Amino acid sequence: MPWPANTVSTATWTNPDPAAATDASIVSFSSWTPWLAAASLGSVDGSKSSGCGGPYSPIGHATTPFGMPGGIDGLSLVVTTTNGVPSTGLLAADTGMGAVTLKVGDLDAMIRYYRDGVTLELLGHDGPVAVLGRGTTPIVILEFAPELRHAGPRSAGLFHTAILFDSREALAAAVYSVALKYPGTFTGSSDHLVSEAFYFSDPEGNGVELYVDRDRSQWSWTHGQIEMATMFLDPNRYLTEHLTQLAADAATAGTGLGDAIVGHVHLSVGDIPSAREFYVDRLGFETTTMYGSQALFVSAGGYHHHMAMNTWNSAGAGRRGPALGLGKVEIVVPGADDLGDLGERMSHYGVATRDDGRTLAFDDPWANLIEVRAAD
Repeated sequence: MPWPANTVSTATWTNPDPAAATDASIVSFSSWTPWLAAASLGSVDGSKSSGCGGPYSPIGHATTPFGMPGGIDGLSLVVTTTNGVPSTGLLAADTGMGAVTLKVGDLDAMIRYYRDGVTLELLGHDGPVAVLGRGTTPIVILEFAPELRHAGPRSAGLFHTAILFDSREALAAAVYSVALKYPGTFTGSSDHLVSEAFYFSDPEGNGVELYVDRDRSQWSWTHGQIEMATMFLDPNRYLTEHLTQLAADAATAGTGLGDAIVGHVHLSVGDIPSAREFYVDRLGFETTTMYGSQALFVSAGGYHHHMAMNTWNSAGAGRRGPALGLGKVEIVVPGADDLGDLGERMSHYGVATRDDGRTLAFDDPWANLIEVRAAD
């Protein structure tokens, strides 16, 4: 199998939270297997890690599996859910995520990253807008916005877009492709029991998660609770075990394997109580877990999370102004009746909406644009 050249790359991570400064707060990634050295893909021994092997990025994407801050080793999360039991005011159990729209300053460079690196297909390119995905499913929509600038590091917005692959082989192909073509963009990896994930930062600083779910039969439920964890995942060993010749050839060609969708979207917000009021009490997701006053995870139908919000980089942030980065988050409900029910619910709570007959759009408390459409 044609592995990359045997060179060594080193990166250092520093925990941004002084209160969490411990011996594990500084991690040097300098141990590489020869075939992944050039890819800058992480430590192989796992003797010290930020809980998932993920370094902190100065662009504001703290890359642990659920977005947990660094320095939390072997953290177990107990998650409550109703396992999809219907209830008044809830989104339908079959609700899922649609494409994430990004406002970008260099459209060509971002197309190359998501097409050649992440191995998404270019589904359409019409002037200032490019749509990338798999098959007929849009995953990332890039909108050229040269007049905009990056928001400050403490602003609300996107934490990461999480792309869900249909097999470990397909995930390994995508991870290997990014490692080959965009060395240095890897920021962490983790096993959190329900899924296995790798984290990156795209050329404009938007967080990207590539992951695969374990089968739901392997998820551990006790009295309506699911257990998740933040555990070290050795990227080199993962690729050794799951990168087949077919996957390696696909990665080299930039074609990818299998199907992929947006599995979840993680946002940076100003405070968790407001996030819970909006995304749970009004929008209709169910809380799957809360990490104190720092993070909230929500889903429909008993999934581990379709959306998450945290304040690690953005505590106290107000409404966003025009900026590069997140343009829109799309949520897909099963049918027109579900869309109508949501419109009535948002109206009841006084949330201003825009309804064009096909989609329902509204802003969250930090001016993150949310658009909901019906699948049928």
